[in-house]
Amino acid sequence: MRKVLAAMSGGVDSAVAAARAVDAGHEVTGVHLALSAKPGTLRTGARGCCSVEDAGDARRVADILGIPFYVWDFAERFTEDVIDDFVAEYAAGRTPNPCLKCNERIKFAALLDKAVALGFDAVATGHYARLSVVDGQPELRRSADEGKDQSYVLASLRHDQLRHAMFPLGGSVKPAVRAEAAERGLMVAEKPDSHDICFIPDGDTRGFLDKHLGTRPGALVDDETGAVLGAHTGVHGFTVGQRHGLGLRVPAADGRPRYVLSLEPVSGDVRVGTAEKLAVREIVGTAPNWPSGTGIAAGTRCVAQVRAHGGTAAAEASVVDGQLVVRLDGDLRGVAPGQAVVLYREDPDGDVVLGSATIAATS
Repeated sequence: MRKVLAAMSGGVDSAVAAARAVDAGHEVTGVHLALSAKPGTLRTGARGCCSVEDAGDARRVADILGIPFYVWDFAERFTEDVIDDFVAEYAAGRTPNPCLKCNERIKFAALLDKAVALGFDAVATGHYARLSVVDGQPELRRSADEGKDQSYVLASLRHDQLRHAMFPLGGSVKPAVRAEAAERGLMVAEKPDSHDICFIPDGDTRGFLDKHLGTRPGALVDDETGAVLGAHTGVHGFTVGQRHGLGLRVPAADGRPRYVLSLEPVSGDVRVGTAEKLAVREIVGTAPNWPSGTGIAAGTRCVAQVRAHGGTAAAEASVVDGQLVVRLDGDLRGVAPGQAVVLYREDPDGDVVLGSATIAATS
């Protein structure tokens, strides 16, 4: 039996994860993280999370499970480590992944540190990922539900953090989890999943960034000819690979669609070009992390993933001067600096995460 702190967001996944931890015989305590600086704001439809409504749902589930329940205020830490980082990354012309950052800095740093200090052995969450232990070291693996797999956004966790992690849903698919919640009489069984970015409940990322960064005028520039094709109010309104909403005043001479190729926050230029120019064959990543605690040999064969869902290619990876260099066997498109490149084992057990890094450059 372990002393387990169950992170309960108020959704169906974390509710069933907590219930399974109780069934396993662990001493479970539920905790809801208050991450919003305005906790009185309710979710908008299926968007958002961490509202008063969610805290109430989590508390009712804890009552049914018969476990102690607390609400911990992490709003200030969340603002500093996730929201402020999100805004700063966009201002610098990069495209961050706030879910990855929240897992890394909030759920498995701030929360885990406090849990361990209070004598808990592990933190259980409703993430769809699996954990194995091989030769005494943790292995992070894809979940059984490929469509819900969250190993990508957990790949920045260190091995010492994974030692204190529990993912009770890793071997399940989402429909089965909802059915189990209904059988247990949990009122969140049919509750909609939250979508997009939790701290932007209306889904208007550009509007959110405009409020924080203001207007930073620049030009939309044809990457091939250097011609100015339009104007914009800030590079933070764009991401590499974007096609729609560019605001081009001048149509391309060849009539083909244009995509964002790169962002230059100092000059304000957003360079656009054809889809072919988005092709990437090499990725350089900074701050590599190895969930198992060990690195990789030079020329390690693997599968590289550059987005939370999709964007995979067979590759060869090495660490060069402290940076992760990934050479792809085939082209990947829309690879944005600021996102993560995650490496998976290339073999019949290819669901194992080898490592991850933050994308700094592509070619």
